[in-house]
Amino acid sequence: MRVLARILALATVLALAAPAGAADTIRLAVQKTGTFSWELAAIRSAGLDKEAGLSLEVTELASTEAGKIAMRAGSADIILSDWLWVSRERALGAKLAFYPYSSALGAVMVPANSPIKTLADLKGRKLAVAGGAIDKSWLLLQARMKQDGIDLKSDATIVYGAPPLIAAKSLDGEMDASLNFWNFCAQLEAKGFRRLAGIEEILPKLGAKGAVAAVGYVFDESWAASHKEAVARFIAMTRKAKELLTTSDAAWDKVAPLTGTTDPALLKTYRDRYRDGIPRRSIDDEETDARVLYRVLAEIGGRELVGPAAELDPGTFYHAVPGD
Repeated sequence: MRVLARILALATVLALAAPAGAADTIRLAVQKTGTFSWELAAIRSAGLDKEAGLSLEVTELASTEAGKIAMRAGSADIILSDWLWVSRERALGAKLAFYPYSSALGAVMVPANSPIKTLADLKGRKLAVAGGAIDKSWLLLQARMKQDGIDLKSDATIVYGAPPLIAAKSLDGEMDASLNFWNFCAQLEAKGFRRLAGIEEILPKLGAKGAVAAVGYVFDESWAASHKEAVARFIAMTRKAKELLTTSDAAWDKVAPLTGTTDPALLKTYRDRYRDGIPRRSIDDEETDARVLYRVLAEIGGRELVGPAAELDPGTFYHAVPGD
């Protein structure tokens, strides 16, 4: 019933709220190699932006950090980031807001013939970690293993590196296992690697009740308040794009050139993992689980990770969207 309500609300927003005159402009700062560009390709191909009465001005950037800089500088209306960063920024005075985009998370990957069968088998092994020492997936993995009395930082040899480098070294056999972002895990999976454990699989042990959207659309709450209808239409538009990418394999024809591969196996893995990560829960449920995981991250990552706030800021999640 909740899913049906969201679909009906989406249809109502797109049918009734789009203005008859000039389109509202929304400035997007997008990582050039990120999956947001996939969604935008589907939107433009299907004309969903015009249907929503929106003009999307897209600036392509080299990294997610560049997007954060663009947001701070006021040169972007919407970027992709995580609720952890949004909450930290709010604690420091920047009133940003978060709306779920994807629950796709990384995974611990091992070669197909690896003797490593469980996470406990990582003891004494060489584990490569993408994203650095305070990467969220890495911290969550550490928290889960500590429940079993295993301190991976001391019980395994940890090597940090950029995601592409970690993936390359894994393929070269230099690592016993790797923890990488989901799209790089998909590359390894298509090459025959085995998913030892997805980070989403360990979240219930840490207190989450369901799949948690770690990445979302981020915008200034004062901007959202003054562009409330445009924000609602933007979110309704992106929901429709996700529905299209979920139900239509043909829609992926427009996405495929942006993935950097023509390998059918990898394209299928990208498609399947992307679909798995589409948020399907209410904002209240998302926020409740985020609050639980925030406490886990704050405990293990400390002030360096979360800043001055030990709890998720209550205004972090954006709620003013029909059907939520």
